[in-house]
Amino acid sequence: MKNIAIVILAAGKSSRMNSIKQLEKINNKTLLELTLEKVKSIFSENIFCVLGANADKIKSEINIKNVEFITNENFENGLSSSIITSLNYFKSKKLHFDGIFILLADQPAIETSYLEAMLHLFQTNDDIIIASNYGKKLGVPVIFPEKHFSSLLLIEGNKGAKEFINKRKREIICPQQTTNLFDIDTKEDLQHYKNSILK
Repeated sequence: MKNIAIVILAAGKSSRMNSIKQLEKINNKTLLELTLEKVKSIFSENIFCVLGANADKIKSEINIKNVEFITNENFENGLSSSIITSLNYFKSKKLHFDGIFILLADQPAIETSYLEAMLHLFQTNDDIIIASNYGKKLGVPVIFPEKHFSSLLLIEGNKGAKEFINKRKREIICPQQTTNLFDIDTKEDLQHYKNSILK
């Protein structure tokens, strides 16, 4: 069994939401809690959550054990900065992982079985990136093997990880299983998702 770090990216300031997106509630649970609980149903350890904007308030309102919070002081620099922050954190703590499983805090519709399928692919394929298929593009959730860690430290901006993945399409496999990769960026998105789960 490979040693994997699970990293949930939740550092953004949610400018398009005009609220603290991570704390928006769906069925009395925050968006971040829904993601963390989903991850905890599969993994019992090595779960990390990267926070940035409103970090103290988010931590005070999230009551989930066995999750280690990492603070990204450079969150204004986009998603890439959160990946870099997590890798530097592991290095500083002398934590060694065979891979890093990156998830976003704002994709509540992803099924647990899909994440398990990604994990299974990683366990049976050495040194290959496991990414999600968005049709014309590949993206997160994604599992990066250790051999890419040093290159990931050089990515920049909000699309750095996507560019990194899409430049390496020949080195990537995706789960055959599909899932709902809808992400919530606005109040309208949030309402649309709430309406969809009521049907």
